[in-house]
Amino acid sequence: MSNLFLHEDELKVLTGRKHKSRQIEQLRSMGIPFRVNATGHPVVTRGVVEGRKEEPPKPETARWSPRVVGVN
Repeated sequence: MSNLFLHEDELKVLTGRKHKSRQIEQLRSMGIPFRVNATGHPVVTRGVVEGRKEEPPKPETARWSPRVVGVN
């Protein structure tokens, strides 16, 4: 099983950039979705690059709420 996120070397190849600030700049210009981690490095999921679709968020289930006394 492969890793969920691209490795640092894979990001360098994808963006053509070595420095994290330049990688972020290039990812934005390429329209590739990413997040920035606590160390300031871009994090790209492998699924984005491979073209896998993300699963849609699950709809919220109805929550239980108590009846208020005296209200019908």
